[in-house]
Amino acid sequence: MARKAQLPSCGVERFLLLLGGPWATLIIRELLHGPQRFMDLRKALVGISAHTLTHRLRRFEQNGLVTRTAFAETPPRVVYELTPLGFSLEGILYNMNDWGNSIPEDVLMTALANERQLRHSAGSPQGRAP
Repeated sequence: MARKAQLPSCGVERFLLLLGGPWATLIIRELLHGPQRFMDLRKALVGISAHTLTHRLRRFEQNGLVTRTAFAETPPRVVYELTPLGFSLEGILYNMNDWGNSIPEDVLMTALANERQLRHSAGSPQGRAP
């Protein structure tokens, strides 16, 4: 008999189950502005690959955070939009923004230097996903 997966008991773990990974919160941030086409999201998220954006949008759609609407037009048009569950993240993202804007510049510079050093030592190319 197949074993039922155990859900995380911690709210933070549950949050990360749906939203974890590079670029996730930034994609949601852009969709908070309203429905977006794929290329509009790519332009707004400088540095994201088409593969990563496609993967994240599919995952969000599967998890009920985003709807994908394909219009029968030539050329084809696809629009992504937050569901009510996706919009429920708005307050969290605004709080993250406020907190991020309150971090002293010297702390951010140290964090940036540490991140670059970590990427360099891991052999990651510059400009990869945040």
